Amino acid sequence: MQLYNTLSAEERAIMIDDAGKQRLTLSFYAYAKIQDPKKFRDDLFVAWNKLDALGRIYVATEGINAQMSIPEENLEAFRATLEIYDFTKGIRLNEAVEHDDHSFLKLTIKVRDKIVADGLNDETFDVTNIGVHLKAKEFNEILDDPNTIVVDFRNHYESEVGHFKGAITPDVETFRESLPIINEQLQNHKEDKNLVMYCTGGIRCEKASAYFKHQGFKNVYQLEGGIINYAKQLKEEGLESKFIGKNFVFDNRLGERITEDIISQCHQCGKPCDNHTNCENDGCHLLFIQCDECKSAMQNCCSAECLEVVNMPLVDQVRLRAGKQVGNKVFRKGKSDNLKFKHSGELPNVALGAAEKALDIRQKVKIKKVLLGKAEHYYVKAQVGQFTVENNELNSGDKILISGPTTGEQEMILEKFIVDGTETQIAKIGDKVTFEVPFRIRLSDKIYKILG
Repeated sequence: MQLYNTLSAEERAIMIDDAGKQRLTLSFYAYAKIQDPKKFRDDLFVAWNKLDALGRIYVATEGINAQMSIPEENLEAFRATLEIYDFTKGIRLNEAVEHDDHSFLKLTIKVRDKIVADGLNDETFDVTNIGVHLKAKEFNEILDDPNTIVVDFRNHYESEVGHFKGAITPDVETFRESLPIINEQLQNHKEDKNLVMYCTGGIRCEKASAYFKHQGFKNVYQLEGGIINYAKQLKEEGLESKFIGKNFVFDNRLGERITEDIISQCHQCGKPCDNHTNCENDGCHLLFIQCDECKSAMQNCCSAECLEVVNMPLVDQVRLRAGKQVGNKVFRKGKSDNLKFKHSGELPNVALGAAEKALDIRQKVKIKKVLLGKAEHYYVKAQVGQFTVENNELNSGDKILISGPTTGEQEMILEKFIVDGTETQIAKIGDKVTFEVPFRIRLSDKIYKILG
């Protein structure tokens, strides 16, 4: 019985494009007492794998937290898999503001100690004794009350690109850090103020509201369904948005726009920008904000040091990373002396710029292609690129696509190429192919054969 992924992210992306089906990005959570999280996890994987569901899901004895992507046509079948459990019957599925077919490319379900790490070891703390849920209209109204204190229970890199006006935005990297900070800061307002809280989808506030009621706060409220559900209700009811900017999300999109306001800056040049990226250096992967101009100039890197590393031969890069945690195991959360325009803590409520009108994110990729391999090196003076063929064969005369986060998508006809120092007509799996390219490639680039 298959209980784990068998395809790479690249292979899955190609399958999604080839299928041509609309996918939905959604999230949900439930606090409950699960006796056997491992069995629950395995049962979910079997059921959801059949439905081509992808995502990142955490299961614990205290419940489930899920962010997912599913084919739209399988939505009702997916709901049916949740109806067999008492604590997920009729559960609200938060649909993303902006859907993206590539928001998730693997189905990952992990068993954790807790679905939200809180650092608490208080057995008298009842996570089900929660605050009052507020819908968008009620949330807007209570924000206008002068006796209201509104707190953002997300992390500094989330609130930097978007938050509710007037909110307390703790300068923290984890949820567990924010609980004692806010508790101490508001000790004198346990009875005379409305403590109103929000987060991305509601799961952190669900626990936070119960915690602050446990600490003796009398008037505790939370935004039902978080920012995601708030944005949905704004559109449905024509309400004013008291949230400004972009909502950070933990999938490949890294954000979805709520208002056209840009309230943050490129961390490298200071230009108004709210697009997050991860440093291209596999030994770094710093999460930071980078504009298109700096992305091109710095090749997706956060610093001159990392830029130097990514232009080294791959063997030297691997040597530098020896014995260190790298790649997806690294998630540095946007704190570095190299980031000159990073802001956190007390944040502004005014826009620095306006976002350009986005293309339809649901538009399907029209080009039919098959992955061939990846970039290995670029010879600057000769304008020559080298690629390793990992799948299929490459032939002289093939139409190819070179694609990457900085390179974009570049099509060309491959008239001649070299393998092992000799010009040839065909390259097989394992060959290193060298040919002229009229643009600079990066090690993050992939090469595809265009079909038809």
